[in-house]
Amino acid sequence: MTIAANLGYPRIGPRRELKTALEAFWEGRSSEAGLLAAAAGLRAAARADQLAAGVSHIPSGDFALYDHVLETACAFGLIPEGYGWSGEGPASLATLFALARGARGGEAERAAGVPPGAVALEMTKWFDTNYHYLVPRLSAAMRPRLLDHRWARAFREGLAHGQRTRPVLLGPVSLLLLAKREDGGRPLDLLPLLLPAYAEALRILAEAGAAWVQMDEPCLAADLPPGAEAAYLQAYQNLAAAAPGLDLMLATYFGGLEENLPLAASLPVAGLHLDLVRAPGQLDAALAALPRGRWLSLGLVDGRNVWRTDLRAALALARRAEAAGFGRRLMIAPSCSLLHVPLSLAQETGLDPALKRRLAFAREKLREVALLARGLDEGEGAIAAALEESDRALAEARADARLHDPAVAARIAAITPEMERRRSPYPERARAQAARLGLPRLPVTAIGSWPQTAEVRALRARLARGEIEPAAYEAELERLTAEAVRWQEEIGVDVPVHGEFERNDMVKYFGERLAGFAFTKHGWVQSYGSRCVAPPIIWADVSRPAPMTVRWSAYAQSLTDRPMKGMLTGPVTMLQWSFARTDIPRERICRQIALAIRDEVLDLEAAGIPIIQIDEPAFREGLPLRAADRADYLRWAVACFRLAASGVRDETQIHTHMCYSEFNDIIESIAAMDADVISIETARSDMELLQAFLDFDYPNEIGPGVWDIHSPRVPTAEEMAGLLRRATNRIPAERLWVNPDCGCKTRRWAEVKPAMANLVAAARRLRAELA
Repeated sequence: MTIAANLGYPRIGPRRELKTALEAFWEGRSSEAGLLAAAAGLRAAARADQLAAGVSHIPSGDFALYDHVLETACAFGLIPEGYGWSGEGPASLATLFALARGARGGEAERAAGVPPGAVALEMTKWFDTNYHYLVPRLSAAMRPRLLDHRWARAFREGLAHGQRTRPVLLGPVSLLLLAKREDGGRPLDLLPLLLPAYAEALRILAEAGAAWVQMDEPCLAADLPPGAEAAYLQAYQNLAAAAPGLDLMLATYFGGLEENLPLAASLPVAGLHLDLVRAPGQLDAALAALPRGRWLSLGLVDGRNVWRTDLRAALALARRAEAAGFGRRLMIAPSCSLLHVPLSLAQETGLDPALKRRLAFAREKLREVALLARGLDEGEGAIAAALEESDRALAEARADARLHDPAVAARIAAITPEMERRRSPYPERARAQAARLGLPRLPVTAIGSWPQTAEVRALRARLARGEIEPAAYEAELERLTAEAVRWQEEIGVDVPVHGEFERNDMVKYFGERLAGFAFTKHGWVQSYGSRCVAPPIIWADVSRPAPMTVRWSAYAQSLTDRPMKGMLTGPVTMLQWSFARTDIPRERICRQIALAIRDEVLDLEAAGIPIIQIDEPAFREGLPLRAADRADYLRWAVACFRLAASGVRDETQIHTHMCYSEFNDIIESIAAMDADVISIETARSDMELLQAFLDFDYPNEIGPGVWDIHSPRVPTAEEMAGLLRRATNRIPAERLWVNPDCGCKTRRWAEVKPAMANLVAAARRLRAELA
């Protein structure tokens, strides 16, 4: 009998209940017991959802209060010094959240021994997704051991509700490959020390009654560094021997195994999961390579996008595996964890009905999984109605004339190489910009947004409910903007920003003003911790019917003599942080968005805005996992940014912003974007990311973020000045800017105002030292 399986489920709840519970706990409005009870309720609801959908292998242990990578590292004692952990027993919630967010000096932290100066771990993207994980910080002094039986606890929790779940562990090799050593060594060198802890976790699960355990090894879908193949062999030979009665499902996803297929096929595991959405072409090679006694899990339902599955095509793939001799050892599953899609389509009553018929969120995707498993076992007749519905939805989509706009096609065809180049090289532009702007050395600016307070959110909600007229709403936003500009002038910000009080989200705001985008009301997806986003859906050709930001940037510029920075989201990020259509190439979608942003850039320039920032925080995120596939992506991603940015005059300064990414391997492409100024995250990584700009002679200006806005702690002026001093050792001071590492939308004014004042003080201190 074919098994309907799932690899992971959304954690946040249908109405972001996890976010509510976390923030109530952090703010002291609820207890630890209250937070843990809310989490248990979410896990119970998730199990019930999956059972109702017809899933047999329901995951457990995939839930995390903040991040599964962080919580795996903590469970195995991979906790750096300085976070209040004694070295014995499980990490406290105070330690966990200090690692995730930095210390705030609260009562719970003091009781747990967390020092006030503890800074958050580095955070970066989970492969090529918009989910962020905390990077474990390792050293040779660590002695890994199983401290927290979180997987056995989650398994027993399911048993108590009558459900025998499949525990999910991030595999030991991927855990180490995703980590960093703070002592200069190789993370993989800690594998022999880590394996006994993993073996103990598996033995305890076997004793608790688990039959299967899912070992996630997503690094097998990427290029492996030297030593990784031997590490995989060592790891799984040890783990298979640790609990011989336990079946291990090796889960790979986000791409094909390619040259790593022989390695994966040779490991002593009971089953192998393949992502057949990202890499359907790997099926035949896998069928030839896998022993016939092995279970094969087919990832046929897209865990990364919201479009419904072509059930007939997916069933045909499954039939090929069945015919190859795996008929009695097949599982049907999503391509990866459903963490990356919204929970339920049922709540979306406002979507266009024709579009809604083409969509599937997590609950609907699991029903597709169960249908495919049934169709494989009982024949197409058993699911004939579902197959016909799938066929109708796909045919309707192909026939929808709204998908294609002839005017957009004509603009794409008219793009010339000259449209992707600035008029003059950077040195000439820099002179023209310096003459126009008159900025001091180490100019201070912000990345864009100021706090979206309860007042701002309430204003937006009142407008949506019709309780306030648009004119009154805009008058309030003008007041908030004027207050923000005046405050920035008072503390000495050289290039102020208007604060973006009118914007709900850096992608959604623009998408709502562009043709070709659709939006959900409850389509939330976890980005990290309590931070959730509701990605728009790109379903048709993209164009800009009217200016989107000019009114607010021009108003803010009218309030000050200082150069105001206009804020836009770049085309690559708009694409990456949306659920994109799949009927045309991603490059073509990105070019459509780039033309729309280009129009906005030119309108901002015409309105007198001297500095325009085109944010591209997802530029690195879009990079394919395989080095061999990257050149083509970088070609069109750079071209799309330049298409959006290059229409302006020399004296108009173009900025871009990137955060939480590794730049070393793409630094030449970042330089090729030819932004006049780039701002990047460097606070959490302790200026490590600037190494890329030292090894490569980056020609333009750089703003290394010296305040980690994803942490609630307020850094001192001396702390930020110290980071700036380190930056001046790598980048000439005349090419350095001073800024936070990201927008401040999620912070409170009580944190932002003192931190920005300290930022200005740090810049002034460095100016004096350099003088």
